[in-house]
This record gives sequence, C-alpha cells and structure tokens, in this order.
Amino acid sequence: MEELIERAATDLIGSKYAIALTGAGISTESGIHDFRGPDGIWTKHPEAEMEAYEAYDKLVRNPKHHWEKMLEPNSFYRLFEEIGNADPNRGHLALAELEKVGMLKAVITQNVDGLHQKAGSQNVLEYHGGVAKLRCMSCGSRFPKSEYDLEKLYRDGQLPPRCRKCNGVLKGDGVYFGEAIPTDVAEASVEAALTCDLMLICGTSAVVYPFAELPRIARNKRAYSRRWGGLGPPAGEASTNVTIIEVNADPTPLTQERISSYFIQGKTGEVLPRIVEEVKKQRR
Repeated sequence: MEELIERAATDLIGSKYAIALTGAGISTESGIHDFRGPDGIWTKHPEAEMEAYEAYDKLVRNPKHHWEKMLEPNSFYRLFEEIGNADPNRGHLALAELEKVGMLKAVITQNVDGLHQKAGSQNVLEYHGGVAKLRCMSCGSRFPKSEYDLEKLYRDGQLPPRCRKCNGVLKGDGVYFGEAIPTDVAEASVEAALTCDLMLICGTSAVVYPFAELPRIARNKRAYSRRWGGLGPPAGEASTNVTIIEVNADPTPLTQERISSYFIQGKTGEVLPRIVEEVKKQRR
C-alpha cells in the first residue's frame, strides 16, 4: 500500500485540476449509518424505505400534508436528525486540507450530512442535497433550514414553508426517490468531471446513478463532451489523460471495469490522511 500512497501523492502534486467524489463510506466513520448495510437505516426500518419511495409523489400532490407528516414526533424523517449532530472525521479533514493548499478544486458528494463543510471544504457540490437546507420547488432557491421555525409553522397550521423569493413551496434539499438531481448541481458536477485531470474517489460503492456515471464521464471525456455540449472543454480538446484514484474498503464496479487507474484498499479516514502526509513530504 505504501507505494500506492506515494503514487497518489505524486499524481496529486502533478495535477492541474483535481476533484474528489465521496460516498457513504467516508461518513460511516463519523458514526452515520448507511442505508442498506447491516446497520443501515433501511435495513433496520424497512417500512421507512417503503414510505421514502412514496414521499416525493405525496409531496407534489399535497405539500401541506407531507410536511405535517414529516414533523410528527414518530415520523421516519426524524431518523435523519442524528446526521446533523455528527462530526467530520480524518477523511473529511484530509480533503479539506488538500483544498486549502490549492490541490483539490472541488468535492462532489453523495452525502447529505454537511460534514465536508464542517471540516472546512469550501467548494462542495451536494449531489443529493443537504439536510441543513431547504429548496424551493418552483425557483430552486436554497435556504438554511435554521432560518425557518418549522416546529412553529407546524403548531400554527402554516405549513408548507414558503420561498422568500417567489413564494413557492419549500421542500427539504435532499433529493427524494423519483426526483431529478437539481439542474445546477448536475451540470456543475458534469463540468467538473469533464474538466478534471485527476479524480479521487472516496468511500462510494459506485452503483447509484447518475452519480456513478461521473467517473465514466471523466474516463471518456470526448464522447461525453459531445453529449453535454457546452460543458467542460470543447469536444476536440477534451483530454482522455485522467488519473482516477479509488480509495474504498472493497472493490467496486469501477475497479472491475478498470475505470479506476488504481485502487487503494482501506478506510478513507486512514488512507486519505496518509496521502496528505505524503504530499507534504514530497513538497518539502
């Protein structure tokens, strides 16, 4: 593994536009349960998974009732409240440090927990939204959840919360089953994948789409540049020379399909700090 750590540090130092993709694996080390693992939220609460699949349709049809259901004391949505109390771990801090020294340009995360921001990362694209924000279903504006007293609105019968810009209905920023990825985040993520010359993949199983397509976009830039006209470098200039480093506890389809340039097996909270230390060592 030591050789791979050294190689990753060398590749990062030599990159011009490095980005990171992160998934549940980086946050489980902060005590946040994934969804389908042995201690996952859906594993322990299968009835909540069924309700989650129906939630978006119910929200669209009756926003007031949906919000009232969300704020009931025994609602399955309360399962997510623990996420806001978690602290970033060494993996989050390592990525924040790489950004601070100018080596990492962006983090694109599947996670909704906000731990990258807590760790100090500034340029974070929350692909599936964030639990600390609300998003307008009409204009797409986002607001910190802390700016709305949802419990008071619930008690006063004034749900759903309304957008301060267009008076549209607000929803949690998290992307529901059946809901499209917000256009601004989707396009920014594709542009980053088309632009990067190094992608650091951390703690994702790479099976949830469309997020799992981002490494494939980076690997096949010319084809995707034509498909996503206007994003990233021009199709004729899109270089296929990209290094994709995968840090995961177990191999994924990216490993098996050779999308990843190489695979470092281990916990992100252990491997990423070692890469940062090696970067410092090589830059002395």
